[in-house]
Order: sequence, then C-alpha cells, then structure tokens
Amino acid sequence: MKEYASAHPVHKTAFPFRVEYTHPLADEDFANQLAFACRSFTPCPEIICVCIGTDRSTGDSLGPLVGTLLSKDPLPGLWVYGTLNDPVHALNLQETLEKIACEHPHSLVIAIDACLGHFKSVGSIQLGLGPLKPGAGVNKTLPEVGHIHITGIVNVSGFMEYFVLQNTRLSLVMNMAEVISASIKKALSKLPSLSA
Repeated sequence: MKEYASAHPVHKTAFPFRVEYTHPLADEDFANQLAFACRSFTPCPEIICVCIGTDRSTGDSLGPLVGTLLSKDPLPGLWVYGTLNDPVHALNLQETLEKIACEHPHSLVIAIDACLGHFKSVGSIQLGLGPLKPGAGVNKTLPEVGHIHITGIVNVSGFMEYFVLQNTRLSLVMNMAEVISASIKKALSKLPSLSA
C-alpha cells in the first residue's frame, strides 16, 4: 500500500489550516491540527460541537450531518448541538448559545458550518482559531460562535447563494461530513483531559 507523507507539519502559524477532503490523510492531518488548536484552551472539562445548518438545504446540511455522525458514537466529555433530527439554525442559534453558556460555562466550543468559496476551493475543509460568523455568505447577521471553527466549502460563492446551496451535491457534503467527524474524534482522542 502506498504511504503518503503529511504535507502539513503542526505548528502555530498553520492557522487557518486547509486540506482537501479527498487527500488520503485528510482526517489525520486535520485531526493533528485540531488537537493542537484545542490544547491552547485545555484543560477544559468538556468540548461542545455546535453544528450549524439545516436539513432543508443540501449544501447547508454539512453541520447537521457532522453532528449526526458524532452523536452515533459519542465520546466522553463531548457534547453535540445540531443534528439532522434537531438542527441548530438561524431561528434557534441564539437560544442554543444561551443554553450552552448556562449548562457548559467552562467548555471549549467548536463551531462547524458549511460555506461557499472560490471554484478551486470547493471540497476544502478549513480550521480556524476564533469564532465562526454563520450566515455571512448569505447576508444574515447572526451571533458569532465558538473558540475554534471548522468550515467546509461546499460550493461556489458570488451569485444566487441560496440557490447554489440548494443545488449542492449531497455526495460531496456527506463525504466532507465524514472526514470532519472522523477528524474531530481523532483529535479529541489525543487530548488527555477527554481520553482519560
């Protein structure tokens, strides 16, 4: 079997970090970078994944798909908000954040959402430090979310964004969601505070 060397050494200047979901080591590379980012905020008693989006739009279902995959095999110390059955979206985001602040006041929050970008970037998964600004791609003003954010570029921006999200291939979104969820699980297993 062919071995692939990681082209992404882990270091502080790597953020924002981006990897193509089709890369053979996408989940491992992304997990390493995410674990590194999480260590900046540890020790923390629990990690919250806020998976933003809706199952009513193919492109915007990336977050709920990730949440659903994470919920199927939950890790100790990980809480997931936003699944296909119970999505977190524009109408309940503020309420969800208030609930998290009340019930998990000392947690590390990772925000996950779909986004639009340049044609050559479609299929890329990005990791950034600081909060996510959900809804920015479709001109919505929503509260910022998270200490760390993960975004998946699911389609091209610049024209008729709602239509573009509605007409995004489910295959692409599902494959990206699988890489993101696998990366999160691998990353969190590398954190002593959660794997203990």
